[in-house]
Amino acid sequence: MTGFTIAIDGPAASGKGTLARRLAAQFGFHHLDTGLTYRAVAHALLQADLPLDNEELAVVAAENIDLGGLDRDILSDHAIGEAASKIAVMSKVRRVLVDKQREFAAREPGAVLDGRDIGTVVCPDAPVKLYVTASREVRAKRRHLEMAAKNGYGGGTVSYEEILADIVRRDERDMGRADSPLKPASDAHLIDTSSMDIETAFKTALAIVNTARDG
Repeated sequence: MTGFTIAIDGPAASGKGTLARRLAAQFGFHHLDTGLTYRAVAHALLQADLPLDNEELAVVAAENIDLGGLDRDILSDHAIGEAASKIAVMSKVRRVLVDKQREFAAREPGAVLDGRDIGTVVCPDAPVKLYVTASREVRAKRRHLEMAAKNGYGGGTVSYEEILADIVRRDERDMGRADSPLKPASDAHLIDTSSMDIETAFKTALAIVNTARDG
């Protein structure tokens, strides 16, 4: 017997992580931000002062990652994110982490996974697949406000233009990679949050999930 899986994909700053956490809390499901799994591998290599371009070492690090013990505060560091982008293109590492992510998805009573290839690769048979997106400009504005609030307005924050440029680069990298590119699954429900607040987006997602669970 396996749990009910909700697969959520989408580009950076689309709101998918917030939705995933809200849905997991609503149903008492486990939650996994799969992006953190790649960051955890990068962090392990950095901590051990190992090179980031050695795929075999990265595979060993991936095999030893505990998906239940990922620390978002530590792994959200910008330098770890940059290192993780080098790890995420390694096919052998992706295979190890995808296996671990699938095991997580099978947890009872259910699990919500968010990332870039959940509905297409990790959990193609998930009963609910959501693709959460928003315009690049809206996503950049959200990330800029988020960073400004975290650092204090007027105090050394990255400019909106820099964040927008970074989002464009990330989109191109995520959507253009040969292995597991970011794209909506053919049967995913599209939620464009460009003009939605979080409550509207949550209610939209909740209705989709409830329909699937009732069915």
